[in-house]
Amino acid sequence: MDSNKLNINTVVDKAKFTPFHWGVLIWCLLIIVFDGYDLVIYGVALPLLMQEWGLTAVQAGLLASTALFGMMFGAMCFGTLSDKLGRKKTIMICVAIFSGFTVLGAFSSSPTEFGVLRFLAGLGIGGVMPNVVALMTEYAPKKIRSTLVALMFSGYAIGGMTSALLGAWLVADYGWKIMFYIAGFPLLALPLIWKYLPESLMFLTQKGETEKVREIVQKIAPEQQISLDTRFVLNEATAGDEAPLRALFQQGRTFSTLMFWLAFFMCLLMVYALGSWLPKLMIQAGYSLGASMMFLFALNIGGMVGAIGGGVLADRFHLKPVLSIMFAVGALALILLGFNSPQAVLYTLIAVAGAATIGSQILLYTFVAQFYPAAVRSTGMGWASGIGRIGAIVGPVLTGALLTFELPHQMNFMAIAIPGIIAAVAIFLVRLSVSVEGTKQRSKLLDAQQATAEKTVIN
Repeated sequence: MDSNKLNINTVVDKAKFTPFHWGVLIWCLLIIVFDGYDLVIYGVALPLLMQEWGLTAVQAGLLASTALFGMMFGAMCFGTLSDKLGRKKTIMICVAIFSGFTVLGAFSSSPTEFGVLRFLAGLGIGGVMPNVVALMTEYAPKKIRSTLVALMFSGYAIGGMTSALLGAWLVADYGWKIMFYIAGFPLLALPLIWKYLPESLMFLTQKGETEKVREIVQKIAPEQQISLDTRFVLNEATAGDEAPLRALFQQGRTFSTLMFWLAFFMCLLMVYALGSWLPKLMIQAGYSLGASMMFLFALNIGGMVGAIGGGVLADRFHLKPVLSIMFAVGALALILLGFNSPQAVLYTLIAVAGAATIGSQILLYTFVAQFYPAAVRSTGMGWASGIGRIGAIVGPVLTGALLTFELPHQMNFMAIAIPGIIAAVAIFLVRLSVSVEGTKQRSKLLDAQQATAEKTVIN
């Protein structure tokens, strides 16, 4: 064995949590907070936009979907691009796009103009998610990986809650545009992101940037002895993974890739149906605009608790059973939301629905990130997320159409619950044997069997 070889994956897996990890976590968290804020402001502005422009429920649903179309293309394009360009540069491009075009949305004079700007902002919103998750996954020590990614991704719910709270306080007095002006703050953070956010260690190793790799490894594992002739290697075989999109359907991954796509589709359908229409559904049920904003806040609180709690449980058990149970429980909570309940029960059910939709979406990203090898990780997440965006587009439009039928409250929530049951089944059917971890275990088993066979021959 070459004593000058240092395996990067092993260093990351076995590392203790250092100040460097804190830095990656905080910057990734902040980026996701900005992302979550930008996404939820449409739900906050929706009742006032409908009034100002005289939109019907279906038109408002279609307008909500413009950003989601952008997110679908953004997730697919920027997810694949970052496997070639690097995570850091791609993240910065996405932040500039979503922040800049969201601010411009405040100057829209018509629904068409607003829709075009939301589409362009959506490219950045959708593109940033798979890249930030990939970056955090590649730096997180193995024993706390799911927890760290979920903790980082809870920034999405924090952004959503910030949006809902600011909406409840500011929109009545200052109108919906104030929310879009605030969305410009991330542009000011770009120089700091450039300075403090590290590039993916796997990407730097693949590109042979030894000096940068040496510097980061020293921060991750200060106890590691590194000399000038140390060679850095990755343990994941990339043969057959040079064409990242094709690799999603190779080495027995086809069925599981399709199940991930189905789960993402159903999960995002629920997330965006609730995110866009919950205030309106609650106003129809007789609650005030302010109270309806607080329901949106409860939904996002539930999302944050669900993501972090689910991440901790996943590190103890596994993401697969945790996600399947969360989806099933969430579907039940949504069905119960259709019935009259005391206010405390109502808020609890909304929080549980948030945990099972927003929280599960976050854990789905974590599951996909851990399922695929590093060479195709962003592509795997980008495409799963992109297919999911079709569900996100369908969700608000379908819910808007559903509301025009003026069905009983119970039927609306039951319709939103059905995708949760389908997602639970899809995750249950994912084959862990073809994941990165399953492949490693299989090759260890084969090595052990080969060694035993060789011993038998010698004896």
